[in-house]
Amino acid sequence: MPVSMQVLYPVAEGTTFDHDYYATTHMALVAEHMGPHITSAQASKGLGGGGPDVPAPYHVIATIVFPDQPSMDAAMAASGPVMADVPNFTNIRPTVMIGEVLG
Repeated sequence: MPVSMQVLYPVAEGTTFDHDYYATTHMALVAEHMGPHITSAQASKGLGGGGPDVPAPYHVIATIVFPDQPSMDAAMAASGPVMADVPNFTNIRPTVMIGEVLG
């Protein structure tokens, strides 16, 4: 059964996020170190909050899908360089959700 991991970087006063670094360098590290265990990975940059003039609640939400739990476990075991890179693009401690893919 596929599982997913969402990594959410919330917008709050004093938070910083380097979108260019994230898109080029960090996502390349994800592919290099975790890629062999991933079905798909994508990241969405927040543009708005669902209504006119409503700011985005997140800088970025990343979604990584794994074929199964053992694959996610293997990817997480290989994720050391990915995790160590986070301070290079943000001062945010992200929120993470692991889920069962429903559709």
